[in-house]
Amino acid sequence: MQILTLTKYIKADLIARLSRDELSPDALTLAALSDHYQVSVTPIYHAINELIEEGYLYREKNRRLCVNQEKMSDAQTAAKSPQPAPPEDHFKRITDDLLAMSLNGESVFLREMASAKKYDISRTSLRNIFNRLAGDGMLEHVPRRGWKLRSFNQHDLDAFIEVRVVLELKALDLAKESLEKRVLQKILDGNQVPETDEEPLQIDNSLHEYLIKQSDNYYIISFFDRHGRYFDLLFLWESNDRDAAIQEIQQHQRILSALINEDWTTARKELEFHLRSNHPVLSQLKR
Repeated sequence: MQILTLTKYIKADLIARLSRDELSPDALTLAALSDHYQVSVTPIYHAINELIEEGYLYREKNRRLCVNQEKMSDAQTAAKSPQPAPPEDHFKRITDDLLAMSLNGESVFLREMASAKKYDISRTSLRNIFNRLAGDGMLEHVPRRGWKLRSFNQHDLDAFIEVRVVLELKALDLAKESLEKRVLQKILDGNQVPETDEEPLQIDNSLHEYLIKQSDNYYIISFFDRHGRYFDLLFLWESNDRDAAIQEIQQHQRILSALINEDWTTARKELEFHLRSNHPVLSQLKR
């Protein structure tokens, strides 16, 4: 049997699930799908883009994803066919390794042949992964030298946060009239601190994506799509720290509660505090 790439697997599985009406519109977000498939947002992003290109999905003016029911009627056979098991997530393994090197301050050149041998995959598969990571801002292809790994830099993070605060607060101002309380409540329900240390954390980080999309401002959306991906990988890594994750959940709860109550002053204050203070682990890395 032909081994599917992770993106192709997710794409095929989404078509089947959408054909069976198993996904609500609220589930069609990068954060929700990433959580469902237990993978990084990158293969989700590519699968969604392919489904849009093929007409299964489309975006409304507010950037919300919608299902093309006419196209889905052609996919009923997919709904009846058993789906293959997901392949090994080489992308996640390689991303985790490179992220650890980046956080250690390493700015090295990676050769395709040696890297493909290390991860036991073909050079073509490795090149596809490296190209995706280049799109995420982690790698840069340098002719005749290989792929240069981006080194974590505290000043770079601080500069990004300064711009992020300005643009995300502006996104909140622009999105006020289009925020749906049922969506906000669902995100709030997805951010719960467990009662005991043994229970797993329940965290939903889709608030930021929701505010940015609902702003309906091309330049705000474009900035985060172009410059935010590398930092999204860093923030996802940071949330592996339980104390940092609990802090993030509690801050999300305060922001969302204020938004649901239409207390815009408190919401702006809590959002700015969250954006500036929610990196206790990364702030300790002096690079």
